Amino acid sequence: MRLSPAARPRSEPDRPPPARPATSDPVADMWYLALAGHKLRRGRTVGMQLLGRPVVIGRDKAGAVFALQDRCPHRGIPLSHGKFDGTEVECCYHGWRFDCSGTCTHIPSLLPTQKFELGRVKAGSLPCREVQGNVWVFVPGEVGPGPHPLPGPPAAPDVEGRHYCLYESVRFHCTIDQAVSGLVDPAHGPFVHKSWFWRSGKALKEKAKAYAPSDLGFTMVRHTPSSNSKVYRLLFGGDATVEIEFRLPGVRTEHIRAGRHHVVGMTCLTPLGDNEVELHQLFYATVPWLRFLVPFLRPLVRRFIGQDRDVMEKQGGLTEDTHLMLINDADKPIRWYLRAKEELLRSRAEGRPFANPVSETILRWRT
Repeated sequence: MRLSPAARPRSEPDRPPPARPATSDPVADMWYLALAGHKLRRGRTVGMQLLGRPVVIGRDKAGAVFALQDRCPHRGIPLSHGKFDGTEVECCYHGWRFDCSGTCTHIPSLLPTQKFELGRVKAGSLPCREVQGNVWVFVPGEVGPGPHPLPGPPAAPDVEGRHYCLYESVRFHCTIDQAVSGLVDPAHGPFVHKSWFWRSGKALKEKAKAYAPSDLGFTMVRHTPSSNSKVYRLLFGGDATVEIEFRLPGVRTEHIRAGRHHVVGMTCLTPLGDNEVELHQLFYATVPWLRFLVPFLRPLVRRFIGQDRDVMEKQGGLTEDTHLMLINDADKPIRWYLRAKEELLRSRAEGRPFANPVSETILRWRT
């Protein structure tokens, strides 16, 4: 992606949008990463909350994944408390059984002489796909899918359908807007991530990065990493370029290209319940030797995302009516996120295509 010649650094009037869009609720009718594939074995189910809704996710005996509403339509008990034989889920209360599409297949209490159409009883299924080792669930709105659902879950680019080589997760006690604001904030690194392998707050440098609109979000266009980015120098020397994309509802993809090899870091934010968000951090690589470094890199990744969790805990007093001061240019990605989310909700309400509010520009800040 290239910035057009017409794009120039510019200073915008400091007229910030509302600190939050009309709603700080998660956006429905979107794909959300539910869990890493290695956490779901064949013939097993996992019950969890997604956007405050109970969902049971399973893997059948053939290896395919599925997702159902975690509620038996008979008496409402969670199906995740029941048995799963790799083909059917059995409710623990009255033994009603459902196949992986959520259709009822057996009601033990019915007599052979009692006619009842089992197929009319549905547990309620949700679209569920496994992509590059991740289990994604499409969470519909209260009245069903919206007019512009995504064609499929996000995927890491240029890694040839590989599974992740490193995965870690951590839970934040905050709203999705607070979590995304931390995810796209480019200026907190030297102060939150104080580690030997990261840049120091005493070595701030001026940054000038080109940004452009992209699918449901924005992209920091491909560039050479900054001279004070120790991780890049440590792993790739000077032979690396990086592109960073953010897309709604909360997926950040950092694509490093070093010669003919690719390393992709995906950070996916999944709202679970009220003020609880799970961050999934995944890395994919075509670099053969990088896999041997995973045992050494894992503690660094855990520390890095743990530092983000800790600062979110310290920020815990925020409410929807808390006034936030957002400045140019370091906070512009946060403004873009809030505007993009608001525009997506408005476009759906008006039944029209999404109009990306982000324009090509160059942002400058120190970090």
